[in-house]
Amino acid sequence: MTDTVDDVELPYDDGASKQEKIESLEERLEVLESQNEDMRDKLLDANAENNKYQQKLERLTHENKKLKQSPLFVATVQELTDEGVIIKQHGNNQEALTEVTEEMRDGLEPDSRVAVNNSLSIVKSLDDETDVRARVMQVDESPDVTYQDIGGIKDQIDEVRETVEMPLKNPEMFDDVGITPPSGVLLHGPPGTGKTMLAKAVANQTDATFIKMAGSELVHKFIGEGAKLVRDLFELARQHQPAVIFIDEIDAIASKRTDSKTSGDAEVQRTMMQLLSEMDGFEDRGDIRIIAATNRFDMLDRAILRPGRFDRLIEVPEPDTAGREQIFQIHTRTMSVADDVDYAALADLAEGASGADIKAICTEAGMFAIREDRTEVRMTDFREAYEKIKQEEEDEDVSRTFA
Repeated sequence: MTDTVDDVELPYDDGASKQEKIESLEERLEVLESQNEDMRDKLLDANAENNKYQQKLERLTHENKKLKQSPLFVATVQELTDEGVIIKQHGNNQEALTEVTEEMRDGLEPDSRVAVNNSLSIVKSLDDETDVRARVMQVDESPDVTYQDIGGIKDQIDEVRETVEMPLKNPEMFDDVGITPPSGVLLHGPPGTGKTMLAKAVANQTDATFIKMAGSELVHKFIGEGAKLVRDLFELARQHQPAVIFIDEIDAIASKRTDSKTSGDAEVQRTMMQLLSEMDGFEDRGDIRIIAATNRFDMLDRAILRPGRFDRLIEVPEPDTAGREQIFQIHTRTMSVADDVDYAALADLAEGASGADIKAICTEAGMFAIREDRTEVRMTDFREAYEKIKQEEEDEDVSRTFA
């Protein structure tokens, strides 16, 4: 790079005319301007590349800083005393007494969630959010099951609609009569009779928030975890009233209490106590309806069966002949069925079958047609399907006997 004009190499000879000199200088100027434009573009590209790497460096520096930091643990405030704050760390249930500043203490109360460091000192307060396990149990999309998809239990459907759906849709009817609407319904009966489908139909037909869970999901290893989840579920329902809570396999947490001293049984009983309190405790439950289902009605504790908790105990039995015929018609609505299919004969053939068994028979009959490269399902397919399902059940019973 030159420092003075005298050092610049001129683009013309000394003997060139004035016009030639001007033309040569203009050509040289055009070349230099073009080169200058190229250099400016390269400079912009280099600056953009530099910014990209600068952002990446900042991100990596931030991540590296986080990796070097000690992790924080979640704890719950148990009590505020003159000596400090008593906290219980989640997971291991370790309790500790720690001191906090007056400013932070003003924002704390029992059951507040806080973050603590390795020395169990409170670092910051956390939002008192509902347990994520409770929030994922909320059904965002209505199931595609309607009452027309359930056969053989018309009386039970009417009772459930009276108990759950009517108070949600027409609460003024109960006010006019002067009675409190039923608060809960317990569906009990053999497996596969439509208890869960009935709950899905309720979720489909109402605009209420629908929260579903299985009783086994409330059983936890650590003391108090199951009871806390029950509290969070009902708190979630209260925040989104009107709401329907469906508890499947409720016998997992509501079985008869025994004198067992094991920690596991004691924790299950604590969870049940919390459930009893939420269903009919001192505080008003609000516009929340409860549906529960079980195959083992004989195992349930009497405390959960009393009125005020479950006002309706509805048995969902295996379908009778007319019910089985209706269920066959429901599950074959979308099937290409031959004219020789006799639903009444199928209902007589499948004596003792549940709704789930009939659905399996229809599916298996369709598989027989597919194996023979047919699009139409015949009566013989249904008969063979029934024999196959029946044989599988008998083999399963035999294996259980010798297990």
